Amino acid sequence: MKKQIKPSDWVWVVVQNPGVRSEQLLGQSSPKEEVDFVPVFMEKEDAQKCYHRLVLDKTRDYEIQAIIFEDLTKYAAEGEFIIFILDGSGKILDRVAP
Repeated sequence: MKKQIKPSDWVWVVVQNPGVRSEQLLGQSSPKEEVDFVPVFMEKEDAQKCYHRLVLDKTRDYEIQAIIFEDLTKYAAEGEFIIFILDGSGKILDRVAP
């Protein structure tokens, strides 16, 4: 059974260039799914477990941060990204189209 995420819930994301002007959420592309998505985790530990599976630019800094789900959906919609809720192994638990 999937957990229903409320707009006020905190979730975990990876932020690229944290703390600088060019800070942004990390997006990924899925050739299999043919979409661009933001990987999102319900628990910080899951984000830490899956971090090494993400495609990262070695010239940038990254940080796992919490964000309110409602804010995340706004940012994802602006960038035309779908939200994938992932577990610690990278398995897609749910898809949310903002």
